[in-house]
Amino acid sequence: MAPRANWKGFLRLSLVTCPVALYPATSDTEKVSFNQINRKTGHRIKYAKVDADTGEEVASEDIVKGYKVDTDTYIEVSKEELEDVALESTHTIEIDEFVPKADIDSRYLIRPYYLVPDGKVGHDAFAVIRETIRSMNKVAIGRVVLTNREHIVALEPLGQGLMGTLLRYPYEVRNENEYFDDIQSVKVTKDMLDLAKHIVEKKSASFEPEKFEDHYETALIDLINKKRAGIRPTAKATPKTAGNVINLMDALKRSLATERQAPAPATKAKGKKPKKRIEGQREMLLPISGKRAAKEEAKADTRAAPAKKPARGSARARKAG
Repeated sequence: MAPRANWKGFLRLSLVTCPVALYPATSDTEKVSFNQINRKTGHRIKYAKVDADTGEEVASEDIVKGYKVDTDTYIEVSKEELEDVALESTHTIEIDEFVPKADIDSRYLIRPYYLVPDGKVGHDAFAVIRETIRSMNKVAIGRVVLTNREHIVALEPLGQGLMGTLLRYPYEVRNENEYFDDIQSVKVTKDMLDLAKHIVEKKSASFEPEKFEDHYETALIDLINKKRAGIRPTAKATPKTAGNVINLMDALKRSLATERQAPAPATKAKGKKPKKRIEGQREMLLPISGKRAAKEEAKADTRAAPAKKPARGSARARKAG
């Protein structure tokens, strides 16, 4: 089942409009998450909203938004006042312009969403907008309001739907010169560059995200499984460092020799589907295997287990009660 839509409204290109829904394209719910608990009691920690000066708990209906002017002065802004400044993009993604995808600086990318027709109507208009963007080989730029803030969104075809990527505003992107000005200008010799290129060639492979493994997530699952089994985890020894690199050319030569001994990265065979699971993730399928897998296992157990009929004695007792 698809997750709940983050936003519903209309997609509009000039006079062509269709109802659409926006869904998150990524998820963090599969990752191991922790709650804060009281070490002495084992109870979960609960946070209360309190007045910073009096220390007294404040009811939800008494909490309003305020813009900080100075240390003790705030400009109060009510919910109704915020609604009054709502923009048209609250309910409509208006396509303002089309730009080449290569022109979008990657620093402006925030997060991707899936945009699909909402309901049974509007599929024709959605297809016209989608195929227009596809035929122009460009990205459509529009605006959408999420969590009460207007965002710039870049739309591009993805299969039968559209992928919308939220973009940052210029004031949110820091100028790189503030960080790069102190980098020294170094002349790289041809020999060093050639050695480095050989290392890159040995490590070159196609982009296959299904091969990526979250080693920290795997280590967390292993730790929790051990603690559930009553096995006390052993502390790992601090890895030894090789020390400072004194001769860059020697380091490049040693790196190249090491890469030549290592097996070449696997390349994806044409016509073959990617593996559903990569090697080394066996632990991910054990008792703690992510929230979604746990839910699926629980559903499978429910379907497999036959329904138990109540004992006659119990039924009589209920009737008597």
